Amino acid sequence: MTIPTEKEVGAIAIAAGVPVDREVAARIANSIRPALDAFAPIAGTLPFDLEPSAFVLVQISRVSR
Repeated sequence: MTIPTEKEVGAIAIAAGVPVDREVAARIANSIRPALDAFAPIAGTLPFDLEPSAFVLVQISRVSR
């Protein structure tokens, strides 16, 4: 699991249309680290679909049969 850096948080914020300055991006990155660290031991072992739109496509294909 990758812990986002200040730079990555800033880029995600810009992409979301909510740009933040470097200080805020650093605080966000530091504040989510404990949650991501706690999740790390089981990351990749849960049966989550990484592409949510694929779930909808599968459900539609099952209905149309």
